[in-house]
Amino acid sequence: MAGHIQDRWFKTETSTNGKTTRVKTDRHGTGMRYRARYVGPDGTEKSKSFPDKQKRLAEQWLIATAADMSRGQYIDPRAARITFQQFAEKWVATHTTEINSREAAERRLRLHAYPYIGTRPLASFQPGHIRTWLGELESAVPASSHRRIIFGTVSAALSAAVDDTLLAKNPCRARSVQIPKGSLPRVTPWTAKQVFGVRAALPEHLRATVDVASGCGLRQGEVFGLSTDEIDYEGGWLSVDHQLKRIRGKFVFARPKGGKVRSVPLPKAVGAALRAHSKRYAPVKVALPWRTPDGPLVTKTLIFSGASGDHVRVSHFNDFMWKPALASVGIIPYPEDGKRYAAAPEHGMHALRHFYASVLLDAGENIRALSTYLGHSDPGFTLRIYTHLMPSSEGRTRKAVDTLFEASQDHDHGPETAP
Repeated sequence: MAGHIQDRWFKTETSTNGKTTRVKTDRHGTGMRYRARYVGPDGTEKSKSFPDKQKRLAEQWLIATAADMSRGQYIDPRAARITFQQFAEKWVATHTTEINSREAAERRLRLHAYPYIGTRPLASFQPGHIRTWLGELESAVPASSHRRIIFGTVSAALSAAVDDTLLAKNPCRARSVQIPKGSLPRVTPWTAKQVFGVRAALPEHLRATVDVASGCGLRQGEVFGLSTDEIDYEGGWLSVDHQLKRIRGKFVFARPKGGKVRSVPLPKAVGAALRAHSKRYAPVKVALPWRTPDGPLVTKTLIFSGASGDHVRVSHFNDFMWKPALASVGIIPYPEDGKRYAAAPEHGMHALRHFYASVLLDAGENIRALSTYLGHSDPGFTLRIYTHLMPSSEGRTRKAVDTLFEASQDHDHGPETAP
């Protein structure tokens, strides 16, 4: 039997002649009599107390604990006291991902998990608790794709609790728990007329942003963070080494999304547009913290600048430049007097990346190359988003067979003689 059992009501004393006797302690007759003690896998001592006349029960508990440790099913008794919220808050704080990702995870847990399962002790979790929570979540969050993200965050936290031996199994992975279905929105690319219409409606000093986004597939932060040292006009390449990012209301320079530094082809037309822009609007040197608001200052010579001669303020650009440009070409409606433009997430600057993807696919570019140019971590993700934009296989089939038959007819032979 691992560990030992302490009798708190009696202690052993040794007399001067070496004889040992059991004598009552000061606690005799009060409180729990037996304390079962053992050393856990983490090297610290654990214990559990039992009342008088239950020494046999204490022994059985120690035997069961030793068996759990040998089978890899041991659960730290602290789990009976730690709630999901207490654990998840520490888990989020030690997340190794980007700050924005940590803050997004914290927000999802705070708004959609803690109010329902935050006070539940970790060791008490069962799949039924997750099923009940998902039912309540469905009425609070209509979008299944959003529920799937929230579910994934909770599951990740519970997996961390399993790793820390505070939970035997992740209840989110039980077969009876149905993961919310996530569906990627069907992308409808803009037409060239819409792209160039929005470009013409923007302030002149920011029109070239459309050229870079639609001609190189850059994200908005990568466009506004574009610096002179990232452009190779002669070689025809554009490096995406960093982006302009907003964290807790403060702007920083940081690596592109997912840390995916990449190079994309620089078309001659986009290069010419950037050269013309830089001649008319001189690049500006901007010093911002690197990666976090308290990070070291980094200076970049930015191609695009705001009205104050500093970097572009993204929220101001979106509300007072981008949306009016969208409305001018009929993509979104004008707001009523005294009201702001309605939210249009599907028509943000990201729409220009979709346009870029549609142009490349229509030209026959392969999905792996497109995934690299867009900075996606997985070509499969790119395929799931844009598969409906790829040229149809039936069209290629008809063309191949027609070409074969036409060649046969040129030699005055029937189709049956074609090789």
